[in-house]
Amino acid sequence: MDYNDLITLGISLGLGLLVGLQRERTNHVLAGVRTFTLISILGTLAGLITREFSTPFLLPVFAICLTGFLVVGNILNKKKSDEREIGQTTEVAALLMFAIGAYLVIGNWIIGIVAGGLMAILLYAKKRLHGFIENLKDKDLSAIMTFAGISLVILPILPDKTFGPLDVLNPQHIWLMVTFIVGISVVGYFIYKFLGKDMGLPANTILGGLISSTATTVSYARKTKGNQSLFMLSAFVITGASAVSFIRVIIEISVVAPEIVKSTFLPILTTFGIISALSFLIYYRLRNNKTSQDLPEPKNPAQLKIALIFGFFYALILLAVAFVKQEFGNDALYAVSAVSGLTNVDAITLSVSQIIKEGDISTSTGWRVILLAILSNLFFKGILTLILGPKKLAKWIIGTFGITILSGLAIIWLWP
Repeated sequence: MDYNDLITLGISLGLGLLVGLQRERTNHVLAGVRTFTLISILGTLAGLITREFSTPFLLPVFAICLTGFLVVGNILNKKKSDEREIGQTTEVAALLMFAIGAYLVIGNWIIGIVAGGLMAILLYAKKRLHGFIENLKDKDLSAIMTFAGISLVILPILPDKTFGPLDVLNPQHIWLMVTFIVGISVVGYFIYKFLGKDMGLPANTILGGLISSTATTVSYARKTKGNQSLFMLSAFVITGASAVSFIRVIIEISVVAPEIVKSTFLPILTTFGIISALSFLIYYRLRNNKTSQDLPEPKNPAQLKIALIFGFFYALILLAVAFVKQEFGNDALYAVSAVSGLTNVDAITLSVSQIIKEGDISTSTGWRVILLAILSNLFFKGILTLILGPKKLAKWIIGTFGITILSGLAIIWLWP
């Protein structure tokens, strides 16, 4: 006796009961817990017979017969029911349950179990999914579709080869980094959209940093210009969102070059601790403020124009880093970092992480270059606040960012 077949049968029974239980709760007249369990077992037995007697035509025959029963059942139910529309969810789920039951025998247990579990969850989450879709705005759907195009259409068709001068431009690798950065922003955007207003000011500030700390800075500087009583609230949000950008950088390093995280984590985290302490200091003074604490509605972060600009900028940074390193040595990378970090930390972080991973520069030099880019970006956001916001806000931001920048430069210089 093959006990694996008994285990397979038990898994099939369990998945059938799980999906059938959900369908039973919906009071569906066509199929409930018993029917789905029998369909799952039928699929497993059909798979066993197919394997035992090497009859590949048996499974399609069973599937066609099952489809016939479902069609007949649907016709009979439609005659008895006054409803004009009859959904097909249960019928499709029944066929999928049969396929899962068979796949448990001729395929992989793990895939079968995951497929069955996902189907049960998807059926259960019907109302939540419909609610999610109903709450989507045009820009939300645009974000989803644009990200799908970026990640599922453009990325796979790009060549995985290096081109151009200095042999550093790989279209697929460049676009993979674009997909990664846009993905982080999209996740933050949808978390804020559906949970942000109920999460409180600190959590909203974190989401602002995930979506875009620069966009958050511009938004709050302008918002405070029109209502200067918000300057403390804005100072906290801008400082806090900028602090989150340090964590974002660590995440990016972890994805691109996980083997160097241990070496780069501590100095960057130390600087993060300094700006976080300043953020908590501002929050301590703000805690009794009853002013509205909602973040402005963020813009769609998944736009093809933004993706193309980032891709171009990232490719430009790759070329600049390779050229400067070749012509002037590693020390000249600090100049590239300071300039590129003014407007975009992600590109220099990803490019430097990649060349550290490849062994072209040392980890010690790499994290210093990345940290300098972060500090350069803080300087740029401080200038934006000074230009776009009121003097009260600018004083706080210049103070907090100034302390962070000086501390960060000291870490770059003195860290062993």
